[in-house]
Amino acid sequence: MKRVPSAAEIARLPYRRGVGIVLFNRAGQVFVAQRLDSPEPAWQFPQGGIDKDEDPLLAAKRELHEETGVTSAELIGETPDWIRYDLPPDLVPKVWKGRYRGQEQKWYAFRFSGEDSEIDIDGEHPEFSDWRWMDLAQTPSLIVTFKRPLYEQVVKAFAHLAG
Repeated sequence: MKRVPSAAEIARLPYRRGVGIVLFNRAGQVFVAQRLDSPEPAWQFPQGGIDKDEDPLLAAKRELHEETGVTSAELIGETPDWIRYDLPPDLVPKVWKGRYRGQEQKWYAFRFSGEDSEIDIDGEHPEFSDWRWMDLAQTPSLIVTFKRPLYEQVVKAFAHLAG
C-alpha cells in the first residue's frame, strides 16, 4: 500500500492538464457515462489528458471520439478559464503514478448532430459501462464528491446552452 503524502508534499505537486467535454443533444440534454472502474455510481462527462504539445481543442475532439465514438459534433462553447480540482489525499499516490495533485481542465461544449446509434462507448480502451442523456443541472449530483465543485462551475458556464 502506498503512503499517503503530507499536505505539504501534495501542495508541491503540479496539476495535470486536461480537457472536458459537454456534449449536448438537439433537446438540450447532455451526455453522461458511468465510469467502468467505479463500483459506485460515478456518472461523468467525457474528459482526458492533453498530450505533449497538443492543442486543447484538438485534445477535446480526440477524447470525445475515443470515449464515445462521436464525430458528428460542432463546437458551441468553451470555458474562458482553466478549472481545477484536487484529488483526495488518499488518491494522490494511486492516480497518475502520484505525479499530480489533481487536474486543471479546459472545458468545451459541443452540439451532437448525429443519431444515438453513432455513440459507441466500447472503443479500443473503454472507460464507461453505460451512458444516457440527462439535464445539465443534474450532473453535479452524479459525479464523485471531489469533482462536484468543478462540475458546478461547468454547469454555470454552459447553462445558457441547455434546452
